[in-house]
Amino acid sequence: MTWLQQEQHLAPYAAQGKTSRGRRHEETSDPARSPYARDRDRIVHATAFRRLEYKTQVFVNHEGDLFRTRLTHSMEVAQISRAVARNLRLNEDLIEAIALSHDLGHTPFGHAGQDALHACMADFGGFEHNLQSLRIVDVLEERYGAFDGLNLTFETREGILKHCARNKAELLGDVGQRFLEGTQPSLEAQLTNIADAIAYSNHDIDDGLRSGILSIDGMRQMGLFAVHHDDVRQRFPDLRGRREVLETVRRMINAMVVDLTTTTAAQMAAHGVQTIDDVRAAPRLAQFSAEMHLEMQQLKKYLMDHLYRHYQVMRSGTKAKRIVTNLFDAFMDEPRLLPPDYVVDDRGPLQAVRIADYIAGMTDRYAMKEHVRLFAAHEV
Repeated sequence: MTWLQQEQHLAPYAAQGKTSRGRRHEETSDPARSPYARDRDRIVHATAFRRLEYKTQVFVNHEGDLFRTRLTHSMEVAQISRAVARNLRLNEDLIEAIALSHDLGHTPFGHAGQDALHACMADFGGFEHNLQSLRIVDVLEERYGAFDGLNLTFETREGILKHCARNKAELLGDVGQRFLEGTQPSLEAQLTNIADAIAYSNHDIDDGLRSGILSIDGMRQMGLFAVHHDDVRQRFPDLRGRREVLETVRRMINAMVVDLTTTTAAQMAAHGVQTIDDVRAAPRLAQFSAEMHLEMQQLKKYLMDHLYRHYQVMRSGTKAKRIVTNLFDAFMDEPRLLPPDYVVDDRGPLQAVRIADYIAGMTDRYAMKEHVRLFAAHEV
């Protein structure tokens, strides 16, 4: 069955390759792969994608080999996204491409690194990882002779750009237009955004419990966790340790996926959605029920208070911010410390952007090594 035949089985409101808004640079279509499957394959082979293996999620990469990285997180988002897409007869190739590329622009050291780089770039427009992800696939990847970037389809690019300030949207052409008009992206893009939240919330619980920072007794303060943990203990009374945690977490993920699927389907029915144009014109359709939304908000607050702001995580974050800030300041003071490809004849905005490109592209380990090279009396 060809991809065109496969698309005949999609819902009428799904994104379809045959009606894609296309690529920035025209290319001959591939009879064996849909445009979105080609996007996915290009992302998997991208340098920025491989680097995600050594970029942190919550715990800095060198702190343990079993904690999640941006790569494992992206794969988990892709799995959850595909499950919802299949439930709603959406385009699985597109939703997987968006999921695998949504974190390409993340700095080393997770949100601490992004916050530091954003502060460094304050006089030059700031730094935002969604925009950096788009910059990577549009400009920075160097794999093809005919164009810069990966030349992805419009639909994948709009899915990468989850949010954008109006002043920056004005500079992005077609992919920024919806932020000016107040319209919505495809359902595939909307759902990937929520799948991202499902993945990091549940898997940060897993990593937090694995690290010993979180405890099961503490997590039982969250009603959603307690309900599914009770179910696990009732079904498997002798189960303890990792399997007990993983059984609970997978039930939580399933509950969220089911709620997201049914609520989104109800929203589409309520707004009479029949086509992808209806999706774009409607209010945001992909959402949790009010009850699940509240559970997610409570869970997010608990993780913020007990995991992300735990002193061990805060210490790592403080060190990470210092590394990023020191690197940025050193390169701005003397651009010739940079690899030649990142040096421009300007110590202003253009040079700052190239420094941000360089730092954002670093893995955790590379950033630490680069810091040692520049600041240690004896390189180790």
